[in-house]
Amino acid sequence: MDPLWVTLLLLSLIFLGVDIFIALGVAGSVGLLLFRGPDALAFVATSFFGQVTTFELLALPLFVLMGHILAKSPIGADLYTVATRWLSWLPGGLAIGSIAACTVFGAVSGVSVAGVAAIGSMAVPEMLKRGYSTKIAAGSVVTAGALAMLIPPSVPFIIYSAITGESVAKLFIGGIVPGLVLAFMLSAYVFIRVLISPELAPTSAELKFTWRERWSSLRRIWHTAILIFLVLGSIYLGVATPTEASAVGAAGAFLIAGVAYRSMDFKKFVQIIRESLWISVAIMLIIGCAKIFGDYLNMVRVPEQLTNFFMSLNLPNIVMILAIQALLILGGMFVDAASLVVITTPILLPLIKAMGYDPLWYGIILVINLELAVVTPPVGLNLYTLRSCCPVLTVEEIIKSSIPFLFVELACLILFSVYPPLSLWLPSLVK
Repeated sequence: MDPLWVTLLLLSLIFLGVDIFIALGVAGSVGLLLFRGPDALAFVATSFFGQVTTFELLALPLFVLMGHILAKSPIGADLYTVATRWLSWLPGGLAIGSIAACTVFGAVSGVSVAGVAAIGSMAVPEMLKRGYSTKIAAGSVVTAGALAMLIPPSVPFIIYSAITGESVAKLFIGGIVPGLVLAFMLSAYVFIRVLISPELAPTSAELKFTWRERWSSLRRIWHTAILIFLVLGSIYLGVATPTEASAVGAAGAFLIAGVAYRSMDFKKFVQIIRESLWISVAIMLIIGCAKIFGDYLNMVRVPEQLTNFFMSLNLPNIVMILAIQALLILGGMFVDAASLVVITTPILLPLIKAMGYDPLWYGIILVINLELAVVTPPVGLNLYTLRSCCPVLTVEEIIKSSIPFLFVELACLILFSVYPPLSLWLPSLVK
C-alpha cells in the first residue's frame, strides 16, 4: 500500500498549493524512507544532484537566457513588421503575420511566454486598432506563442531528454515538422474563418506595401536569421552539441541586443540575468525532485506494474495512445508544462515502449500536448501573459478567443498521434 499512500501524499500537497518541487521531493523522500529506511537519505541527495548536474541539462539555462535577452529587445516588433508586410494582403493577414512572427521567434527562444510577450504586446493592440475581432487577434497570438515549446530550441525537449536520455538533437529536429505543420494549420484556420466572415478582420488600404518596402524590411532581421542558422544549423549538421549551441545562442543574443539594437544597459542586463536564473533554478528544482520521486516509483516497480496491467487489457494501441493524450490534456489544465513532463514521463514511458512506440516520437507528442497545456485554464500561463501585455483585454475574452484555436491544435495532436512516421522521418536523417 506504500505507493498508494505516497501518491496520495503527492496529490494532497499539490492541491494544498505547495510548490510542485517540494511536493515531489517530500513525497519521494517519504516513499524512499518507507522502502529503504534511514539509508534513503543519502540516496535522495545522490538522486537529486546526479540529475541536475548532467552536461546536457546545461543547455536549459543558456536557452532560457537567450530567450529572455531577445524578448527584451525590439526583435519581436521587427519580426512582426516583416511578417505583416509580406502577409498583410491575405484575409486575416495581420493575424497570420502574428503567427508567422511567433513561429520565427520560437526558433530563437524556446520559452512560450516570451513569444507571447514579445509579439503579443505589439501585434494584438495593432490588430484591435485595425478593427480585428478579439476572437482572431487574441486567439492567434496566445496559441501561436506556444510554438516556442515545439520549434527548437525547446526547453521542454531538454527536460524530456534529461529524464529519458533521448538525444536532445533528435528531439529538436523532430519538433520542426510538427511545429511548421501546426503554424500552417493555425494560419489556415484564420484564413478560412476570415474568408467566411470578413467582418472579423477588415482589410485596410494602409496595409498595402510595395515590393521595395517588403524587401527592405528583411534588413531588420538578418541577424536573427544568422542566429537561427548558427544554433539549429550547427546541431543539425553535427558541428555542435545542443549544449554548445546554447552557449553560441546566448552569446549571439547578447550581441544582437547590445550591438545591433543597442538596447542593452546594465540595469536591463541585471534584470534579464535575475529573471533567467529564477526560471532556470525553478525548472532544475522540479527536475531534481522529480528524479527522487521517479526513483522511488521504479524501486517499488509501479511503472512496470501499470504497464503489465494496461497491456493485459488487450486494447488497441491507438485507443491507449488517445487515452494517454486525454489524460495529459486534463493534467495540463492544472499543472504547469515542466511539471507535467517530469511527473508523467517516468510512469508512462514504460507503457509507451511496451506498445512498441519510439520514445522519441512520444517526446514530440508530449510537447504538442504541452502546447494545449499553456493555453488551457486555470493554469494556462500564455493566457495570463497576454493579459499582462494587453490590459484592455480580460482573461475571459482571451480564453474564449483561444477555444477554436485549441481545436486546431487538438487536430494536429491527433494527426501526429495516429501517424508516427510523420514526426520521425526528419530525425531519422540525423546520424
